[in-house]
Amino acid sequence: MTRPDMVVTARDVRLTLGSVKPVEILRGIDCDIAAGESVALLGASGSGKSSLMAVLSGLERASSGQVTVNGLDFTSLDEDALAVARRGRIGIVLQAFHLLPTMTAQENVAVPMELQGLADARARSADELAAVGLEHRLDHYPAQLSGGEQQRVAIARALAPRPALVLADEPTGNLDAATGARIVDLLFARREATGASLVIITHDPALARRCDRVLEMVDGRLA
Repeated sequence: MTRPDMVVTARDVRLTLGSVKPVEILRGIDCDIAAGESVALLGASGSGKSSLMAVLSGLERASSGQVTVNGLDFTSLDEDALAVARRGRIGIVLQAFHLLPTMTAQENVAVPMELQGLADARARSADELAAVGLEHRLDHYPAQLSGGEQQRVAIARALAPRPALVLADEPTGNLDAATGARIVDLLFARREATGASLVIITHDPALARRCDRVLEMVDGRLA
């Protein structure tokens, strides 16, 4: 049974990819993430961290088990329903930024909120881009931005709708130390202000220590 104070509940979650030579990526994951909790997800490359984040966000469907997010059973929803379930409720920062190349930085942040029907989407997108230090890049397209700037646009897009759950995969990976520290402070400030749950994949011990809890993945399992 899912507790009402849990934003994420995963039970015996497994992910197997490939049909000719199937590879089991996740091997029976059980985890709970409470409302407002910050969690660092550690593990060696290939241990399954990004795959677990993809399953928890509904971007990847588990092969078996149950995933409940914000009270919704993600394992029972089709792709369209998952997209609706994520909208405004889950902020996702992936290592691939998935910015739309034909839209400016401001449009990339604003359009998802406009799809939600938020009346102040344009103003909020400008504010969020300013918060990540990109107030001078509102009208620039992704091809005109550096990798670090594109990453900051993706972070602004994830945080702008004030989601209940933020999932960030190496959110400072393309940033210099000073900018990375600013982004980390922003993530924790937004969590404090909104009561969001925050899950961060990181290799940074200092960042992990800022979190309420640390989970370590080893060979597709939580150690």
